Amino acid sequence: MIDAGLDRIAHLLDGEALLIAFALVGLIMWVSNFLSTRLTAGRVHGSAIAIVLGLALAFWGGAATGGHKGVADLPFLSGIGLMGGAMLRDFAIVATAFEVDVARAKRAGAIGSVALILGTVLPFFFGAALAWAFGYRDAVSISTIGAGAVTYIVGPITGAAIGAGSAVIALSIATGVVKAILVMVFTPIVAPLIRLDSPRAAMIFGGMMGTVSGVSAGLAATDRRLVPYGALTATFHTGLGCLLAPSILYFIVRAMLGA
Repeated sequence: MIDAGLDRIAHLLDGEALLIAFALVGLIMWVSNFLSTRLTAGRVHGSAIAIVLGLALAFWGGAATGGHKGVADLPFLSGIGLMGGAMLRDFAIVATAFEVDVARAKRAGAIGSVALILGTVLPFFFGAALAWAFGYRDAVSISTIGAGAVTYIVGPITGAAIGAGSAVIALSIATGVVKAILVMVFTPIVAPLIRLDSPRAAMIFGGMMGTVSGVSAGLAATDRRLVPYGALTATFHTGLGCLLAPSILYFIVRAMLGA
């Protein structure tokens, strides 16, 4: 009787893999937001905690199954592979871009555009230099880790586009997560020093920092009224990074390495 019940549950889990994946991610987000509120008073955004938990689960899944897809190698969690795949990832990015109000973006003026470009190029080459310092010498790995320093979304997209290995892509995500956490924590500390007290300043700041979750959480801890403006340009920053990192910036790295 018990075995039959377990078999039915296993069959249900296998047949509703994508639904189980959404439920699991929802549970992780609930736990992450709870930890964010209770342990960090909201200074570390729930999304950053969720990403760390996701990476930990992926490591555990790979170690437990000996596979290469993390928890997606477990039959009842195979839906995670589809949910975390390129199709839904790119759909989420496009959906975020549709929320942008171009009229508001124009308020930052030319300096907002400059901030977007600098906020993309400078972190990329900082991350590339970091990759070089840790012994990476091929353009694909250096560019992927550099892209991760732009945001943890740009890193894996760049890595997938130029053929990076899964280990390097994981490093690029980790680089972006560290950046997001640093932005979250230090934004309210440095805000008075950089006069981060107006919508225009928030848009410039969002363009320079780039990480949507980091900027949103940091500005929420500084002044909640500034969050939409910072998130606006940070969203553009992610799209710009996805365009530049696997193309122009990658070719620059190749040229610098003589590849």
